[in-house]
Amino acid sequence: MARTREHASQLAQQLRYRGGALVLRSLARGGAVCQGRRMDDDVTAPRRVPGFRSYWSAATVSSFGSAVSAIAVPVLVVTVLHATAFEVGLVNAAQFLPYALFGLLVGAYVDRVRRKPLLIWASIGRGVCLGAIPVLWLTGLLNLWVTAMALFVFGVLSVLGFAATQSLLPRIVPRHLLLAANARLDQSDAAAQTVGPALGGVLVGIMTAPIAIALDAMSYLIDAALISRIRVDEQAPERTAGTRLRRDIADGLRWTYGHMTLAPLALSTHLWFLANAAALTVFATLALRSLALPAAVYGAIIAVSGAAMLVGATAAPRLGARLGAGRAIILARAAYPVAWAAITFAMVSIGATEPTATVVVLFVAFAVHGAAAGCENANEMSLRQTLTPDALLGRMNGTMRSANRTLAAVGAVGGGALMTVAGAGYALLAVTLVFIAAVVVAARSPLRTAPVR
Repeated sequence: MARTREHASQLAQQLRYRGGALVLRSLARGGAVCQGRRMDDDVTAPRRVPGFRSYWSAATVSSFGSAVSAIAVPVLVVTVLHATAFEVGLVNAAQFLPYALFGLLVGAYVDRVRRKPLLIWASIGRGVCLGAIPVLWLTGLLNLWVTAMALFVFGVLSVLGFAATQSLLPRIVPRHLLLAANARLDQSDAAAQTVGPALGGVLVGIMTAPIAIALDAMSYLIDAALISRIRVDEQAPERTAGTRLRRDIADGLRWTYGHMTLAPLALSTHLWFLANAAALTVFATLALRSLALPAAVYGAIIAVSGAAMLVGATAAPRLGARLGAGRAIILARAAYPVAWAAITFAMVSIGATEPTATVVVLFVAFAVHGAAAGCENANEMSLRQTLTPDALLGRMNGTMRSANRTLAAVGAVGGGALMTVAGAGYALLAVTLVFIAAVVVAARSPLRTAPVR
């Protein structure tokens, strides 16, 4: 964390507005104030920071709802709406397309406004969008394209919500506690992914997929209520007269892709999102249709990944402290191609001929995938938040998330298309190779020596 001032100084030297130098007022004043406590006060644990418990609780509730939808939405699309593999990819892409269209703009906008109100309204809007799906289903008006449209609007609001939430956390928690705070959030997310998918599978079997999605809609409304309880003294950022959004966007791009550590981290992460979206699209279609796995078994496989993620998230702070955040990220990313090579072998070579062996391999492979995600995510988020001054957090997060989700949309459509044209084996092989490329980019960069202090 001691690197914050160093990088703020680098920013002042490297990034210049045409109308004058960028002024990092928030850093100069020592950070935001939360419930009367300055962010740079020494607090021994994130949970003791005023406001973090409500933030953490909101994230936990939302994560549990999203984990249920992670099962309910594919089941809805594949078994209720009878979508083809290509159509599954299109529906998945509908959630990611808004990041390509609006991600950079939203990132610049978030740095101009107070983040807490933006997050509240984004959560309310997402609850309404998801709530529309079961209502339309009950009235007989739900079809594949209406579902895609609802998920597209949901994606637009998620662009706003994620940019705001990632940029709000450093205003609540002191920067030297960001790794611990992100690890807490990852633990909750992992717990949700452990229980949520299994619960989602059961709920889908008992109550149908659309009704299960209604629970996720409720979670976003609870999320909004909890965030509204956080008392953070958040002033609207001061802007240089005449500064345009286009110039702000350019500064965010320059910082993200001009930084010697953030740039390769960003590229590696982009490749990961491309591979992961394609992989999950192919996997959902194969598991639910070709292997005809029950929704409960499909949910249990995803739940194992969540349980392993909880273990990884618990180990993340120690792993980052021992190896450095950069090496921890590289090590974790090296596990993904191993996991997906095993999944490829199980689903293509073994398949329905040995269903028990196939399911066992899937459980183990998804456990490896989850553990890797838990180990790397807190380290990655903390590294990004540490290296980036508060005045640029919205743009950095918006830039990376925009590219990540754009490539996720490409991966979702590409995975479905490649599976349709070339078959599942070639699609999963291509996924594994892209995961390998993500590891190579990270390993051959300054990320190897990047710590979080």
